[in-house]
Amino acid sequence: MTGHPASPCTGTCTLDPLSALCRGCARTIEEIMAWPNASAAQKHAILGAVGQRLQSVSVRSK
Repeated sequence: MTGHPASPCTGTCTLDPLSALCRGCARTIEEIMAWPNASAAQKHAILGAVGQRLQSVSVRSK
């Protein structure tokens, strides 16, 4: 876990009204807002949470 990971943003910036997650990257609005100033460790933690969400919730637009 070294270095800052790339943003998971896909350019599909729409919040799902039911899950309150971005349909493009599966982040919460709080995670999206925190990303630019987050440490590398915080970014990795966000990506880990996103990975878990994607396994249990369908938030991606088709």
